[in-house]
Amino acid sequence: MNQGKLVFAQLMQHLPLTTFRRCVARYHGEFKVQSFSCLDQFLCMTFAQLTYRESLRDIAICLRAQRSKLYHFGIRSTVARNTLAHANAVRDWRIYADFAQSLIAIARRLYVREPFGVELRETVYALDTTTIDLCLSVFPWAPFRLAKAAVKLHTLLDLRGNIPTFLHISDGKMHEVNILDQLVPEPGAFYIMDRGFLDFERLYRFHQAGSFFVTRGKSNLKIQRRYSHPVDRQTGLICDQSVVLTVFYSHQSFQAPLRRIRFKDPETAKTLVFLTNNFVLPAFTITELYRCRWQVELFFKWIKQHLRIKAFYGTSENSVKSQIWIAVSAYVLVAIVKKRLHLSASLYEILQILSLTMFEKIPLDQLLAQIAEGDKYLAPDNQLLLFD
Repeated sequence: MNQGKLVFAQLMQHLPLTTFRRCVARYHGEFKVQSFSCLDQFLCMTFAQLTYRESLRDIAICLRAQRSKLYHFGIRSTVARNTLAHANAVRDWRIYADFAQSLIAIARRLYVREPFGVELRETVYALDTTTIDLCLSVFPWAPFRLAKAAVKLHTLLDLRGNIPTFLHISDGKMHEVNILDQLVPEPGAFYIMDRGFLDFERLYRFHQAGSFFVTRGKSNLKIQRRYSHPVDRQTGLICDQSVVLTVFYSHQSFQAPLRRIRFKDPETAKTLVFLTNNFVLPAFTITELYRCRWQVELFFKWIKQHLRIKAFYGTSENSVKSQIWIAVSAYVLVAIVKKRLHLSASLYEILQILSLTMFEKIPLDQLLAQIAEGDKYLAPDNQLLLFD
């Protein structure tokens, strides 16, 4: 069926183009556009992400060198650096944000039964924020410190498949705890977060919605113990207690009891204190859930290493957000292809092969199924792997 089609075109066949056109129409993305459509822009930027292009000039030169194949790529217009720069600067970034959300919905359905390390039927999310440093003189719209700019990437990661279900891009001054106001709690789901998100008034909204959270307690936390549950100290557990907050404003914000678990990691000998509003799961399972939070850290590290979100093709806020959302779309698209074609290779291996074969005419399933296993990196047993 794909005989004679370029690898890039076969990959783009997995895109819901009808949904893309609806996103474009929703924000009038092609108002007074005669050539170089939003789809052309998206395909060029996706090509840049998958082939590790460093600049707009780099993108334009590479695509012009294959001018005879652009039509089969799906690109219907001539690619010029100025045209691409103008499109990134003026076309609404929300087009690509909405389209990325539609791809995320597809990916989540494909990975709904994917294991993540803890035997749990409920959905488990890891919430965290990463900072991308910028130059203040070049990006004045993203202030961070006195002489420094940055954008923050607030991400809610579904641990089944490591799919980013929620992503918000802000300037560097926005504190990570404020992102809790933008999340819609999912009843029955678990939200794993670090101490930076410890705000009892905001967490109580999750508690009232029927959601569960697992976070770390701060050293100055004032509580009163109500009941102690038995624990197996051989697992590293020190105590499992039902507690209430004693500080006036904290108690006014969160009047319900909390569960406090002290755990000593047998490998690092570090003592950790966890807070949760779930009293059903075993205490050791709560500690394992928090351990899985490291997946979101690995996700940030992975996308910074393998996608173009640290160096930007434009300096305006619109172009930066467009580039990040298209990068997320490329990541999720490769995850969708991996699942649909039942590939055992990691996303890293798939990206490396795709970056060298975009202009080939090999069937995609045949190309990716023949990835040699090779000598895999032997990680320590205590190191979590984002993509096996």
